[in-house]
Amino acid sequence: MDMLASTSRTFLIPIKGLVQGLQEAVASAYLCMRAIDEVEDHPDLAPNVKMSLLTGISGIVEQPSRNVALQSLFEPYRDTLHEVTYRLGDWIDLCPAAITDRVLHSTAQMAEQMAEWVGRNWQIKTEEDLDYYTYCVAGAVGELLTDLWKWYDGTETDREKAVAFGRGLQAVNIILNRKEDKKRGVSFFPDGWGMEEMLSYTRKNLKQADAYIADLPAGPIYRFCSIPLALAHGSLKAATAGEKLRRSDVMDIVSRLTGYSKS
Repeated sequence: MDMLASTSRTFLIPIKGLVQGLQEAVASAYLCMRAIDEVEDHPDLAPNVKMSLLTGISGIVEQPSRNVALQSLFEPYRDTLHEVTYRLGDWIDLCPAAITDRVLHSTAQMAEQMAEWVGRNWQIKTEEDLDYYTYCVAGAVGELLTDLWKWYDGTETDREKAVAFGRGLQAVNIILNRKEDKKRGVSFFPDGWGMEEMLSYTRKNLKQADAYIADLPAGPIYRFCSIPLALAHGSLKAATAGEKLRRSDVMDIVSRLTGYSKS
């Protein structure tokens, strides 16, 4: 929970609200994804080093002796890597054994795809490129969550809408981070796209995300999904008004949803 608190304001509260067993599975999955995400986005690592680390992680995590191999892979960069990355083995160990293989498969796949995007310098030319990128870094997480829900209590959800759920959240982040991305020479806007086109893309995916959680039964899974989605809607609304979502707004949204009637 300390690591979650230091790496995500969006997911800390919904993860804390999950029941035992499911909480450990989702926390493990989130921290595994965050571990590789910190490699992809690291400001001080050269692209070839990022690719080497990410492909190394992809090839190691599904092996029985992964913890020793991961530490060997990380050791030369221990003073540079974020703690959430070099403790990847701890997050894997946190996961309930019955669902560990699924989390590891997703981690391996995403690490490999992130390495691909580093090699491409995150060049997005078309909407198809954008769809592929947002799938690699977020839509695939929606698929993983769908499998976690089914594993935990048999809850069935629409996988296409689950992908849109992840894509929508990522698209909001792209809009919010556009200026910072430009400073490092990266744009996730397809050629010829302005804010109007990106807003349309984002709203299209968020609409499917709304439908995704509307289909969820009452309980902890619904609450988990509703919080980051509501924060995404709030952030997008603020951004279109040229503002940022204030901390007080975040707390209002979270307070409203944690006492939501669909509980």
